[in-house]
Amino acid sequence: MPTYTYACRECAHRFDTVQSIHDAALETCPECGGALRRVFGNVGVTFKGSGFYRNDSREGAKKSASA
Repeated sequence: MPTYTYACRECAHRFDTVQSIHDAALETCPECGGALRRVFGNVGVTFKGSGFYRNDSREGAKKSASA
């Protein structure tokens, strides 16, 4: 199950919780009772191998690689 990060809009309390993707988002801060918002972070994606660059699918790239 995924871990979600929440932050309170009023007291800035941040915490992580494990929830199913089918569960409703939390709405109330456990510290002050204020409104929560879900925090989204950056996702690191690394593409490795051939086929990810524009010149990998061109005929000229194949000719120069075999030469």
